[in-house]
Amino acid sequence: MTDLSSIISSINTSSTTTSSSQTLSADMNTFLTLLTTQLQYQDPLDPMDTAEYTNQLVQYSNVEQAIQTNKKLDNLLNMSIYNLGVQATGYVGKTVQVLGDMMPLDGGVAKSTYTLSKNVQECTITVKDADGNIVYTEQGEKSAGAHDFVWDGKNSAGEQLPDGVYQIVVNTSVAQGEAAASVTTTVFGRVTGVASDSNGIYVGLGDAVTATLDYVLTTRDENYWNKLIESVKGNDSSGDNDSEDVPADQLV
Repeated sequence: MTDLSSIISSINTSSTTTSSSQTLSADMNTFLTLLTTQLQYQDPLDPMDTAEYTNQLVQYSNVEQAIQTNKKLDNLLNMSIYNLGVQATGYVGKTVQVLGDMMPLDGGVAKSTYTLSKNVQECTITVKDADGNIVYTEQGEKSAGAHDFVWDGKNSAGEQLPDGVYQIVVNTSVAQGEAAASVTTTVFGRVTGVASDSNGIYVGLGDAVTATLDYVLTTRDENYWNKLIESVKGNDSSGDNDSEDVPADQLV
């Protein structure tokens, strides 16, 4: 993860517009040279059509105005990216819920949700490591709707696995002849940093997972993840319901 400086530096980049302007300037000099040469050597008995001459000038002027407009739009876009980057820094330290199936194991705890579109006959939750190896399985809820999955980071043999990125896979089965159920997963993670590239702005979850800003659904306070760890490890009988979900668009 990089810091906000990468976002700020992006507002100074407008290579496309600059290149277009340079090309236009070069073409304009060429155009004027050709035009004056044409006027100098035109046939006095058959001079250049005034309407065509004017039309060429108007078209060229329109191109120049379009590039100037693009330059201003680039400036507005860069300002918007910068503002989003500043907003994203407000997530650091908080726990966010994002669309996806790659969840961070942080402090020996991971949390996800899975939403079933309909009731199913069987539901199996599988956790895979970064190499795609199955490390843990359990039976999930069969009823339609959203369900929480909280994992203590132990494999099927009861061994504690290292923090990092793990994938949650939810497989379901329905009665023969029925349409399959659709499954949507989200993951939770403590935001540790903000980064940006040409594709957008990202938040880092734990030490191994990144998510684009537009995938953030809700946020919780700075104490949420510590309370979750305490609850899973058996040190907090109050559970993890002390913090209320906050829509991501109300963070700042």
